[in-house]
Amino acid sequence: MRIRRIHPIITGIIHTALRTCEGVRFHPGPVCSSCGSHLSGYDERKKRFAILLEDEISRPLNVIIQRSYCHNCGMIAVPEEPFYPGTRIGSPVVDLCRSLSATMPYSRVSTYLEMMGVQVNRWSARHYSCMLLPEEPPVEVFGMQIPCSI
Repeated sequence: MRIRRIHPIITGIIHTALRTCEGVRFHPGPVCSSCGSHLSGYDERKKRFAILLEDEISRPLNVIIQRSYCHNCGMIAVPEEPFYPGTRIGSPVVDLCRSLSATMPYSRVSTYLEMMGVQVNRWSARHYSCMLLPEEPPVEVFGMQIPCSI
């Protein structure tokens, strides 16, 4: 089967959506989820959100994850907002893998993502596509199913 061309507008939309998350700070909130007491800052770390391919060069996009500590119960709270549990890349990229895999095989998903300028290997695309996650409704853009999270 022949691989269809991807419209440059789709690539631009995806790159813009992923770049808007670069450097964004995520925190768990002011209240402990297990005991309800006040959280205080613990530390911050960078976590890879996505890898964009620009002129055949890999460019990682990172977000900042702020962990907080509860003095009452001793729990360290970590925000889960930009990532699904058990994944290493941001939730919009996982949603993109899942929406593309609904219409094509996993190996082609990784090829299409690479053509769009997003680096995900085929085994990761397969893993993300098979995960039991909430469905993100897709929107058809130039003949391709793109998730609303993008």
